[in-house]
Amino acid sequence: MMFDNFFWGGGFRVLFTLTFCLVFGIILFVLISSVRQWGKNNRSPKLTVNAAIVDKRTHISHHHHNADMHAMHTSTHTSYYVTFQVESGDRMELQVDCREFGMLVVGDRGRLHFQGTRYLGFDRA
Repeated sequence: MMFDNFFWGGGFRVLFTLTFCLVFGIILFVLISSVRQWGKNNRSPKLTVNAAIVDKRTHISHHHHNADMHAMHTSTHTSYYVTFQVESGDRMELQVDCREFGMLVVGDRGRLHFQGTRYLGFDRA
């Protein structure tokens, strides 16, 4: 009786509305943050500095999707990161694509090209 009253008496609508607003707010926050970072990178100068590669790592994310009542689809995405140390001793971790990740070796020295948090390239010395 109490459950029926909650479900049909408006409690479900309130709960659904709050959940919808929360999910929509999270999506909006992520979207705005991404656009702000993209704009900040575009306003940053393109820099070239002497650097050494000090570390590499990957991040694998898994996504599970229910295609219908009987099938489930799983997909993965791998992000690649390289940590560079510049002459001042500061370190920065930049995301690179898989081809660059495979070509860069810890210990390599050269010229790092970047714009904000955007990796542009690395030329070995």
